[in-house]
Order: sequence, then C-alpha cells, then structure tokens
Amino acid sequence: MQPWPDHRLLDVLKLEIPIIQAPMAGSDSVALARSVSSTGALGSLACALLAADQVREAVRALRQRMSRPFNLNFFCHTMETPDSIAIQKWKSFLRPHYERFGLDIESVAETRLRRPFDEEMCAVVEDVGPEVVSFHFGLPNKDLLERVKRRGIKILSSATTVSEAKWLESHGCDAIIAQGFEAGGHRGMFLETNIATQLGLFALLPQVRDAVSVPVIAAGGIADARGIVAALALGASGVQLGTAYLFCPEANVSPLYRRALAHAAEKGTAITNLFSGRPARGILNRYLQESGPMSDVAPPFPYAATLVAPLRAASERAGSLDYMQLWAGEAAGLAQSMPADQFTRKLAAEALSELYKAST
Repeated sequence: MQPWPDHRLLDVLKLEIPIIQAPMAGSDSVALARSVSSTGALGSLACALLAADQVREAVRALRQRMSRPFNLNFFCHTMETPDSIAIQKWKSFLRPHYERFGLDIESVAETRLRRPFDEEMCAVVEDVGPEVVSFHFGLPNKDLLERVKRRGIKILSSATTVSEAKWLESHGCDAIIAQGFEAGGHRGMFLETNIATQLGLFALLPQVRDAVSVPVIAAGGIADARGIVAALALGASGVQLGTAYLFCPEANVSPLYRRALAHAAEKGTAITNLFSGRPARGILNRYLQESGPMSDVAPPFPYAATLVAPLRAASERAGSLDYMQLWAGEAAGLAQSMPADQFTRKLAAEALSELYKAST
C-alpha cells in the first residue's frame, strides 16, 4: 500500500489507516470495533449506555488476540433535571402517540439514563488503559481529563463550529473531529446551541483546519473513497465514518433498522430532538413528520428518552418504523454492505489510488 500523504493523525494515534469507525451507542459492537482496528484503522466503542463492568468486559474482549489501538467514547453532557411542569408538557405532547398503541403514559417506569463521564468511568479508563478516548458534547472536567491524559491516552472530541474546535485544542485535545451538519446521530454541540447555525462539513472543515494546530478528523457525509479524498484535500488528516459502518454485519442493527438504512436515500433524514432531547440526525418516519421534527417541549437530554422508549419498543414489536430511532447521516445511500475489515481496506485502497492518480 502506498503511504498516506498526511501522517500527523497516524503518528498521534499509532495507526496505519487514517479512518475511524464512529462510536454509535446501541448500534456499534465489540465485533465491529475489533474488525476495524484489526486493519490498522481505529475501531470505536460507545460507552454511554454501558455500566462500568460492561466497559471492562468489552475491553477484555477487544484485546483478545489483538494489540491494535482502539477508542472508547463517552458523553460529557450536564444533567439538567426537568421540573414537573416540563414533564407534564412532554406527556401531553406524547399522549396521542401512546394512544395509537394502547399504552398508558402514566405507568412508564424510570429507566437508566445516559450518564456523563464521571469518577467511576474515569477509574475504569485508568485501569483498562485504551489507547484513545473520545468525548462528545465537549470534555469532562479538568481533573478527570488530566487523569486520563496522565495515563498516556490520546484525547479526541467533536467540534461543530470553529469556536468549539479552538476550545477543544486549548483544553488538551490531541486531535479534533470536525462534525459537519450531514453527520448521523447526535450533534456534538456544546458551546453553540442554535441548530440553525450549524455548518456542512466542507464549509466547516477548512475553517477548523486553519484555526487549530492539532490534526483534524472529518466527519459527516463520508461513506466512500470519494468523500475521503475530498476531506483530505480540504485539510483533514483523517476521516470518521459512522452510518457506512451500520451496513456491516458486525453492527448491532435490527432487521427493521437495516431495512430503513437501505431506503434512507428515498426517505431522507432530518435533525430532531424528539428522541433524546438533543439535536440528532435520523431517518424520517411518521413520528418526525407529524410532530416536528424539532420541538421546544422536549425535555433536556437525556430525560426526553424515558417517555419515548415505550413508543420505540411498541413500534418495533409491531414491525413498524413509525416510532423507531433510526440514526443515519446524509450519505447512507452511498454505503455498501460487507464485513467491516474488508470495507475498511477497500476504502483505504480506493482512496489511496485516487490520491496518487490525482498527483500524477
């Protein structure tokens, strides 16, 4: 394989291929991360929904017969508990949808919420020592971050604006993920709150590259070699792909979700806060089309999800996409279904071929 023209990210993260499989809570898997990391790219495992013991077990499984670097991902949100009035407004908003399935919104039990990176998870990270830790929604507090860095772990986080990128660099990030508006799943917004001001990747990326000195990773709307080549041309040292890896057999994706992904280009995607309370991009379905897809009534992340969960479960049991949470980016129509290691090597080979073709 020809050498990559920009080695900065490869050198920082000790990789051979400047491709990162995005962490996707609930949809990624140990098998997916292992498969990607085995190629010399960077596999990732989202830990926002995992307990401490589950993270330890996942790391043990990742390290079985594999010594390549991998990434553990955590959220850094604040827990802003909604008051009773806000919850009642959310119940009123959702009640007509509950009635479609004959569900009682007043009988919903408390569920385990997504917790931000805390003392317990920091201790786990110190113990298991992954090569890379990435964060979403900013960074944890200074003390926790310094403990992770003292372990020699490289730090990544997502920026959706130039201001966020500068903030992340000044607070110790080793590389920054420039997340364009096209990306599936949750927006990494933490300084910016206005979804209307978010930039597409190819407007955001060169501005971030000019504003920071650390390597920049391009994310959003990349699903094939053409996207990789374009991102590198605009100054990225590497790329991160999420939706494209959902098509791989190692992804933890239900048959219904896979069906939706296969037709995502026809259905379209939208930014919505109706599942979790934070803006995230997913495939349009009945719930989003009838209700929004954005609403001021949704409680803050992660509290909105508790009352949406029964709707999601009932929809899937009924074989319907109407209320399923179907995170996906705008380039889903470009993705191909194949094993993750094969897909990663194919992306790398085709991107390098195009890069060297362009240079001759």
